[in-house]
Amino acid sequence: MTPIQAQALPVILSNKDLIAQAKTGSGKTAAFALGLLNKLEVKRFRVQTLVLCPTRELADQVANEIRRLARGIHNIKVLTLCGGMPFGPQVGSLEHGAHIIVGTPGRVEEHVRKGNLKLQHVSTLVLDEADRMLDMGFQDALDMIISDTPNQRQSLLFSATYPKQIEAIAQRYLDNPEMVKIAETHNQNTITQQVYKVDGDNARIDVARLILHDQQPQSCLVFCNTKRETQEVADQLSGFGFKALALHGDLEQRDRDQTLVQFANYSATVLVATDVAARGLDIESLDLVINYQIARELEVHTHRVGRTGRAGAKGLACSLYSEKEEHKLGLLEDYLGYQLPKAQLPNKSVLRSPTPTPPMVTLQIGGGKKQKLRPGDIVGALTGENGIPGNQIGKIQVGDQWAYVAVAMEHRKLALNKLSQGKMKGRSFKVRRLG
Repeated sequence: MTPIQAQALPVILSNKDLIAQAKTGSGKTAAFALGLLNKLEVKRFRVQTLVLCPTRELADQVANEIRRLARGIHNIKVLTLCGGMPFGPQVGSLEHGAHIIVGTPGRVEEHVRKGNLKLQHVSTLVLDEADRMLDMGFQDALDMIISDTPNQRQSLLFSATYPKQIEAIAQRYLDNPEMVKIAETHNQNTITQQVYKVDGDNARIDVARLILHDQQPQSCLVFCNTKRETQEVADQLSGFGFKALALHGDLEQRDRDQTLVQFANYSATVLVATDVAARGLDIESLDLVINYQIARELEVHTHRVGRTGRAGAKGLACSLYSEKEEHKLGLLEDYLGYQLPKAQLPNKSVLRSPTPTPPMVTLQIGGGKKQKLRPGDIVGALTGENGIPGNQIGKIQVGDQWAYVAVAMEHRKLALNKLSQGKMKGRSFKVRRLG
């Protein structure tokens, strides 16, 4: 078990309320999922558990983890209710009933208000990434939803940081909770941290370019403090020839989904994101994190850095700071309990090295589960007569009305031809390259 699981599970299983502070990727989803599955009464087909998450990506991730852990229990129904998805089909799914609802506050509130979702039998309430839900302005929605649940329930609050607002919600929603806090440290053997001094804000983009050319990462996450800057930095890096994408709260859900798919599929090298947008990202083997500025909240720095070097892999985290930010750097080092090594900038000659290019491209297919399309059909179409080798196919994701497949860059034209000119399930589908 991870430390959060070892400390939180006994509290959850004893049916007490809990406040748990632990970083993203610490294994907390399994902790609360095992607890809520343990007390679920499968024969009583009604909503017994409500899990609220700040973003659709995190809600999907949590729902999938609950389904994975519940696969040995017969007939458990887990339903996701998130914004950015059609409302009508969700109403239909609710009419068929569910045991567990996982959703975002805005959409769950809408269903409660319209009478589609009844919460009078909820025995477990989970607030996941509660600090980010507050940052995103969901306080009123949370109040409305929770007022609709029974007073006699178990409430579990998970938060990466513990600002004063969290303390306030804990007092309002939880009954004599136990507190579990997992110390936030990174293994300095797997994550190397270094800081670079920049000569004013205008020099940051040049320093970021130097680091990217020097390190040649396959995947890099650049953190910015504002939505506007996120878009500007992504546009500037794209102008310098990088395959860079922006991820922030102003994106339409469809654009957000496609951005995440491309980055997770290694068909974009750089993802420039705000802290809120990056919560709940499930990206494996991230080589490099660049903090474009020092994070506004010291605890957030640890979450940013923890995106790299996961599951024992090596990672590098570089933070840029200007003279105006020297005091923030000092506060950060006090918080971490050690000094961050100040690194020399790479020589400008590295800019002559090739711009890192993605190894894969992502193709979007205009059909999905509703058209009975499965990953095996896509692989078969790609590898059939005179097709591409199977080991040149990357991740495949199939949604209700669409599918995405990653293929090696050198086979992109052949793959596009095979999918668009061939047939799957006896019919033709529209296919296009993303980006």
